[in-house]
Amino acid sequence: MTQVTERGTRLPAAPRAGVRRRSPAAAACVVGGAVAAGLGLGFLAVLVIVLWISSPYPDSGPGGALHLAAGLWLLGHGTELVRYETLSGVPAPVGVTPLLLVALPVLLMRRAARLGGASDEDDEEVLPATAVFSAVLCGYLAVGALATVYAAGGPMPADPISAAWHVPLVAVLAAAGGVWGAKGRPLGPLPNWLPGGVRRGFVRPRYALALRAGAGGALVLLGGGALLVGASLAWHGAQVQASFLSLTGVWSGRFAVLLLALALIPNAMVWGAAYALGPGFALGAGVTATPLGSAGAPALPRFPLLEALPAAGPGTPLTWAAVGVPVVAGLAVGWFAVRRAREVSYGETALTAALGAVVCGLAMAGLAAASAGPLGSRRLAEFGPVWWATGAAAFAWTLALAVPVAVGVHAWRYRPAAGPGAWATGGPSGPRRRSCSGGGCCTGVPPTW
Repeated sequence: MTQVTERGTRLPAAPRAGVRRRSPAAAACVVGGAVAAGLGLGFLAVLVIVLWISSPYPDSGPGGALHLAAGLWLLGHGTELVRYETLSGVPAPVGVTPLLLVALPVLLMRRAARLGGASDEDDEEVLPATAVFSAVLCGYLAVGALATVYAAGGPMPADPISAAWHVPLVAVLAAAGGVWGAKGRPLGPLPNWLPGGVRRGFVRPRYALALRAGAGGALVLLGGGALLVGASLAWHGAQVQASFLSLTGVWSGRFAVLLLALALIPNAMVWGAAYALGPGFALGAGVTATPLGSAGAPALPRFPLLEALPAAGPGTPLTWAAVGVPVVAGLAVGWFAVRRAREVSYGETALTAALGAVVCGLAMAGLAAASAGPLGSRRLAEFGPVWWATGAAAFAWTLALAVPVAVGVHAWRYRPAAGPGAWATGGPSGPRRRSCSGGGCCTGVPPTW
């Protein structure tokens, strides 16, 4: 006690009974989540205000522009907006979310969660992952609720039911990814209620290879979809230019159309992939565009990207060539599913390729669901690819090609070398090549085993 008094060290004060100590780290995480939501709202508000100021014929005042910015922020989370000013007088939902717009809230929320979950040796308090996740989520959802209420007074209010589950879904996924990355991407044990065989199976490296193979196949499909869209835009270049110039005659309006087209490019990539897979995408009630052809005349608004849609009628050899995209994707899944180790059998390789096909199908189903939605009522109530059909087609294409390709690549990589004594027994799962230790096999003399 004397030493403590001489050094001047202060003893920690005992907490009062019934008084709960507040965590400054938790409060900082709540503020971080609110700031992440505010930055996304502020960016869109500045962009909309700039376009409103530069417009020679603004439809509403600055308040209407800010309400529209809040609606666009909610649309970036997948929330459906409702358009009341229609020719028929019937409210029309707008549910096609520009996927590039989704990247803004996801990146901001993920960054806030990473900063809140990052551990610092100098900090006196390190919050657990669950506390960081909950705190950041509370701050973000609080701003989201205010934005939903504020957007209700604008020209395109948000559907409350749609906002009630779309905004939390995006926030939960982004915050979970940020906290997981801040903690070093740990892979803890699986829950005990799972069967033992399942828990032991997930420890094997095949699942990391399957994720890599499935992600590679999905990226090939998206790249092929982008190639199809780009080729179609170049083919219909005159129509695309005429549509772009006819929408508006002022530079601010054309800049807004250009921004919207850029934000919809990821959607066009997914739609191009769905078109190449076979199910295609809907262009309204009863109208579907596939490589085999499209029937009916869709009632579509004039927009540059829509001018690149295939013409109505039966398919041609040029449209049939789109099936080459899933073929390349299946080959990619099979190639990435091969593990560079001889200890893996043919059955293990085939199972890894099949799991990669499952991952690719699930990824494409999720992207198709996120890129589709209504653009209005009646004939425009269905717009975009059907998620389950796109996912099933991606799984079927990649499964049919990936499994034989993976087994063939595995057999070619680890084929027995020519000459006597290359393998004790055939097959990649048998005994390994025997070592040469003074037996003369390296000099051309028959070895002595």
